[in-house]
Formats: sequence, structure tokens, C-alpha cells
Amino acid sequence: MVRAMENFSAAKSGLLGKLVDTFSNFDTVSLFARRADLEADHHASLEHTRETLFRARQIGLALRTVTVWLEGVIMVGIVGYGIWLWSQGGATIGLVSAAVALSLRITTMAEWILEAVWRIFEQVGAIREALHTIAQPLAIPYDGDAPALRVTAGEITVNGARHHYGKGQGGLMGVDLRIAPGEKVGLVGPSGAGKSTLVNLFLRFYEPENGVIRIDGQDIRAVDPESLRRAIGMVSQQAALLNRSVRENLTIGQADLTQDRIEAAAREARAHDFICGLKDSQGRTGYDAHVGERGVKLSGGQRQRIALARVMLKDAPILILDEATSALDSEVEAEIQVELKRVMRDKTVIAIAHRLSTIAEMDRIVVLDQGRIVESGTHQALLAAGNLYATLWNRQSGGFIGSDARTEQAGLAGQ
Repeated sequence: MVRAMENFSAAKSGLLGKLVDTFSNFDTVSLFARRADLEADHHASLEHTRETLFRARQIGLALRTVTVWLEGVIMVGIVGYGIWLWSQGGATIGLVSAAVALSLRITTMAEWILEAVWRIFEQVGAIREALHTIAQPLAIPYDGDAPALRVTAGEITVNGARHHYGKGQGGLMGVDLRIAPGEKVGLVGPSGAGKSTLVNLFLRFYEPENGVIRIDGQDIRAVDPESLRRAIGMVSQQAALLNRSVRENLTIGQADLTQDRIEAAAREARAHDFICGLKDSQGRTGYDAHVGERGVKLSGGQRQRIALARVMLKDAPILILDEATSALDSEVEAEIQVELKRVMRDKTVIAIAHRLSTIAEMDRIVVLDQGRIVESGTHQALLAAGNLYATLWNRQSGGFIGSDARTEQAGLAGQ
């Protein structure tokens, strides 16, 4: 019974997941005109769910049939035996009637108990199916007694870091890197080179399979993860927001921030003007307006500007920018770059970018390929070397960046 209900719960979850996925990506479904295929897939999932429910109900029906049969046997036996005793003078008619009434009560209670047991099995099956998903062992052990990270300068060292997501390939193949205090470093490379993996290791979202990462000489595995993440401010390409007010999204965990400071950061991120024009379905406006689940009521550029303002308010000593301005138009990006340079002053900065022009002014650029560091140096030095970075730059210069970049490359080549 439990296994049957577990199978039904899994099938139902799969069906609901497909329906939610389809409605969430309705534009994509419509764009590729695959409605008929999706309908067939949904019908197949619905049929599978119906079959698993039918099997569970069959078990329940069989159990109920056996129970009803036993109830009938008990009633016939008690009534027949009572009549026989009465005919032999061994029992009075009142005793027989009481026995029959008691047996009716017992069988009625048996039906109620059967229904309760069915409901229990139903819920146990659903819970067991859910536990397979949510009750997983922690990949990163948490030590509540670990000391807090003390950031004194912001030096980051990586020694022999390897991580493969359990697949034995991809990820990082052994990275050695030192980022000096206050140094601005850009991470570039083809897709899948290991840039985001390295950042996730810095944040301790994953543990390296081998090697060690230190901040100011402290192994990040030996410190409190909360203190580690408090010391790092990050703006990612996909800026996710909470389904709360703009103010709450800007001041996560920082209740002591004043409205003036919040608005100042929003202005620096070029977000104040559009925030003032926000209004949600409940009539809340400005910084009190709710942004919807994951910030769905805002455009990608608006979400990214709020994320930039949020990291400015956090003012952490280490800053990670993962395509932090990818959703902004050129004019707004140029304005924000000026503010970012001010914010990055005296901080250790790691920036990931596919658009190489956004990190050309970094102190150092580290090039990754297939999980390894293949180049490291300044923008001009890497162009002059003529290796992978120069190849990536030339591709972008030819198609996107324009004549200024081609002129610079030609000048460097002639030196």
C-alpha cells in the first residue's frame, strides 16, 4: 500500500511539474509551435498518473472487500450462534440482541479504522516520496562551533583546487591562483571553462575535491560559512529577488540602514528613478512595492540594478561580479561603471565577463580553459602574447566591439 501511494505521489509530482513548467515557459512553447507534442506528453503523464492511482485504489478496494467479507462472517456467526443458544435455552433474547448490537458497533468501527488506515498509508507514501528529494545528506558539513572569518586584507589563495560535480570530468582540473589584497582580477574563458565553478568554491557552495582555498591565510572550510558569505558581496548575471518589497530586497539582513543610505545606493546603481515609479497590485508604491516571485515584475536590467545597489549597501571587503552588467543597455552600463570603480576601491574584486571590454581595465586577467589556468596578465600583455585571450578578443572585436579595438590590436601587433 505504501509503495503504491509513493508511486502515485511521484507520478502526480511529475505531472504537476510538467504543467507548471509549460505555463512558466508559455512564450517559448508558443514560439516553437510544439503544442501538439506537449499535449501528447501531458496526456501520457496524465495516463501514467491515473494508472498509479488505479493500482493504489485496487489495493484499497481489495482490503475493503476482505474487511466487508469478514464483517459478514462475524455477523452471520454471531446471529446464528445466538439463535442456536436461545433455542437451547442457553441465552435470553435480550442477550442475543445485545450481542448483535455490539457486533454491529464493532463492524462499524472497523470500517472507520480501515478508512483511517487508508489515509495514513496515503500520507506516508507521499511523505516517503518527498523525503527522497528533500532529506538528502548535507554535501557541505556545518560546524556550529567554527570560528568566524576575519578579513584583514582580502588576500585570496587557491592551491590545487579540483572539482568535477561528481562526473569525473569538467569543472576544475587543478587551479593555483593568488589574488593580492585589493587586486582587481578578471576571469575569462570559453563557456564551461570553470569560471563559475571557481566562484562557487570561493562562496563554499561546493567543496573542492582536492586542494585548499584560503582568505587571509584562513582555510575557508574551517570557518563559519555565514561569516564567509558576509565578507563577500556578489552580483550575478541572473539576479534573483525575494517576493518582498524593494526595500527588503535592498537591505537583506541589514536592519540598521537608513532610508537616505538606501536611496543613495539606489541612485548610484541608477535604480532610484524606476523604483519611485513602481506600484504593485496592493497599491504599495516606491520602495514599499513588492517585486513578485524572483522579481518577475521587473525587467532583467531593473533586477540587476537592484542587485548592484544591494551589494553597494553590503559593502563587503571582497566583491564578485558575475556578468554584473550584462542586462543593462550601454548608456546605463557606462554610468554604473563609474560608480563601480568607486565601490571597488580598496576591495579585492573578482569579475567574470564574456564581454571582454568590461574587464580590460582590470589589474590582471586570468584566462581559464578546460578547468585550468592557461594565461594570466594584463590586457595589453595578453593581447601581445597572441594566445587564447587574444583569439577571444579578436572575435569580439571583429563582430561587436568595433574599430577602436581593432586599431588597438593592430598597434600592439606592430610593437
